[in-house]
Amino acid sequence: MKKYISTVMLVLTSITIAQAQRMLPGQKGLEVNAGVLSDDKIGNDYYINTAMTVNGKNGNYQLWMLEYAHQYYQYKDLRIPQETYTAEGGYSFFLLGDACKNITFNAAITGLVGYESINRGEALLFDGAKIVSEDNFIYGAGGRLTFETYLSDRFVLVLQGRTKVLWGTDLQQFQPSAGVGLRFNF
Repeated sequence: MKKYISTVMLVLTSITIAQAQRMLPGQKGLEVNAGVLSDDKIGNDYYINTAMTVNGKNGNYQLWMLEYAHQYYQYKDLRIPQETYTAEGGYSFFLLGDACKNITFNAAITGLVGYESINRGEALLFDGAKIVSEDNFIYGAGGRLTFETYLSDRFVLVLQGRTKVLWGTDLQQFQPSAGVGLRFNF
C-alpha cells in the first residue's frame, strides 16, 4: 500500500511540476500561422507567416515574424493580385489566464517593414488600362490579440485576430485579419 501511495504522489507531483514549467523566461518557440484577410470580401485573400517567440517574465514574450499575404482586386473579369512581404517585431503582453498558463489571452504591439507588389509589377492590363498604384516599400504598426492554449507541454494552439496600419501603400492602409497557428516551444 505504501508503494501505491508513493507512486501516486510521485505522479501527481511530476504532473504539477511539468505544468509549472510553461512560459519559462528565455524559452524560445517557433510558430506557424495561416489565416484570412478580413475586409469587405472574404474568399481567396490569405496570409501565412512564421514567427519566433522568446518568453519574458509573467507570460509576456517577444515576437519576431516573417509574413506573406496575398489579396485579389476585381477589375472586370480579371483578378489583379497584390502580394505583401513583411518582417514584423514586437512584444506580447499577458492579459488573462489560469495559474499554470494552460490557457492565456495576450495582446501584442508590433512594428513592421516590407514590400508590396501589385499585379507582379505589370502596369498594363489586357485591355490597355493602366494600374496607377505602384509597387512600394511599406512600413507601419500592428496589433494582435491571441487566445493560446497548450495542447501538450511543447505544442500551443494559437487563435488570433490581428490588424495592421500601413504607410507607403497606394492601396488599403488598414488591414484586419484572423487566423490560427501552432507554436512549438523548445
